[in-house]
Amino acid sequence: MRLQAIYNIAPLCFEYGIRDVIICPGSRCAPLTLAFTRLGKFNVRVFSDERSAAFVALGIAQATQKPIVLVCTSGSAAYNFAPAVAEAFFAGVPLIVLTADRPAEWINQYDGQTIFQHEIFGKHVKQSYQLPQEYEHQDNVWNIYKTVTEAIQTSLLPKKGPVHINVPLREPLYPTKNETISFETHFQKNEVTHLQTTLSVQTKNILTEKIKSAKRILIVAAQGFPTVELKKSLASFANTVNAPILSDVISNFHGIENGIHHADTFLGNLSEDQKEKLQPDLVLSFGMSVISKQIKLFLRQKNFTHFHIGEEWPVADPFQSQPKAILTSAENFFQSFENLQTHNQNTAYLADWILLEEKAKEKTNQFFTHTEKGEFKFVSDCLRHLPENCNLHVANSMSVRYANYCGIAKNNVTIYANRGTSGIDGCTSTVVGHCLAHPEKLNVFITGDIAFFYDRNAFWHQYNLPNLRIVLLNNQGGVIFKLIDGPADLPEANDYFVAKQKYKAKYTCEENNIEYHAFDHHLPAENFLASFFAKKNTPALVEFNSDVETNRLIFEQFKKQVIHSIK
Repeated sequence: MRLQAIYNIAPLCFEYGIRDVIICPGSRCAPLTLAFTRLGKFNVRVFSDERSAAFVALGIAQATQKPIVLVCTSGSAAYNFAPAVAEAFFAGVPLIVLTADRPAEWINQYDGQTIFQHEIFGKHVKQSYQLPQEYEHQDNVWNIYKTVTEAIQTSLLPKKGPVHINVPLREPLYPTKNETISFETHFQKNEVTHLQTTLSVQTKNILTEKIKSAKRILIVAAQGFPTVELKKSLASFANTVNAPILSDVISNFHGIENGIHHADTFLGNLSEDQKEKLQPDLVLSFGMSVISKQIKLFLRQKNFTHFHIGEEWPVADPFQSQPKAILTSAENFFQSFENLQTHNQNTAYLADWILLEEKAKEKTNQFFTHTEKGEFKFVSDCLRHLPENCNLHVANSMSVRYANYCGIAKNNVTIYANRGTSGIDGCTSTVVGHCLAHPEKLNVFITGDIAFFYDRNAFWHQYNLPNLRIVLLNNQGGVIFKLIDGPADLPEANDYFVAKQKYKAKYTCEENNIEYHAFDHHLPAENFLASFFAKKNTPALVEFNSDVETNRLIFEQFKKQVIHSIK
């Protein structure tokens, strides 16, 4: 059969553990579509909007920590995958992107749906591959199987990420009326041993001396999803060396002993003498991005030794500190020092951080106790009443920042945010992916109106999402441009930055069978939220309507009563 090697891509992917496939309808990709659907072993889902589909795939892969296949037709369809591919690259999420293409001789010949697709994602994939456009010669068959195998393995090697396979397909694309599609199921599997990098005796001895000689050790935990074992070994290490653990809400270390979760609240208003007392001489960091601008400013261009722990290379340098790379997992690193004995008794350094953390928590709680309105207050109420063991997703711009200021009280809530590129373009679709991956898990999504309406095609499909709860903060524009330094006072702010809009979510909910609520400010939030978060047969959305100016004034009060009051 002429397309046999292409059809066999499906069982080959199954052989390597892939179970989820997202297909965007199209004609050029018909052989791939038929392969993955007719094999009958995959969870195959169809999404018509390629941009949304790619973010849904990202959400599924993020939730399962397994690669997912993403298929589209030729032309601009592939380009619409780009935002999610970029997010997956920087967030370390494995995607297998299969883009159907015209044969090479028709590129740049005004043939329909034809663009330059080879390496279309540039540096935003771990590797780009081009399959042969003839499939019957045995050498080409071998090359196709080798390429697909290598791509899957590359997506999983540290650091995980997306790979792109461009697939030139020549017509005819569809089987004849009586033609049967069959599959080969026996492949020579090329296993790759994923080595767990361990610290050499020499490296461990050098690090031990560095740790023992340091008087002020600061641990920075950036975005990540720590295991129970990592939390335990990190807490033990931090206690041994009296180190504060500086972390944003997206680090998922809420509740850990020695945790400093409100640094963004107090760091920016401290005197130089106070900041000097908090300056470390040794920083140990791990994880991906840090939300807090204040943490970055506090650490940049300061004189300390910095080791970054992780399996990615090259090492990013967000603190301008020229970090030394420790190429192992954070879990392995801290477990390596479980029996560390040190005479580092500088408890005052840890105490200084803890004191400021407690002040920030106390004043933040007081502020929300006496504040009765505004979206910031409503976010605080939502976070305090989250159900146990749910996933919390926060969109970019103010949603993630509100959550970071409020903090999370429940230790068994896992927080997700698209902070690889920090875009708003696919936040809703990513949550949809999580809902599909684990239908038994409640997913709560806090989002602003611009991010929500931008990504309404997240609901343009046939799948029910009873485990989705959306908290929509609708202030008719991008309120962040009224809160950050720079655009707030410009005469062009409302028209060209805030970009005011008049949409309400009610009609979007009606079109997509989403239970709709407009929050009544006169109702006790906890009574409403208990009902809202309860198990339902359909997704549900609550729209908190406010205006930019009110939210600006409330945030100014927060800065005055909390941020500027901590000394």
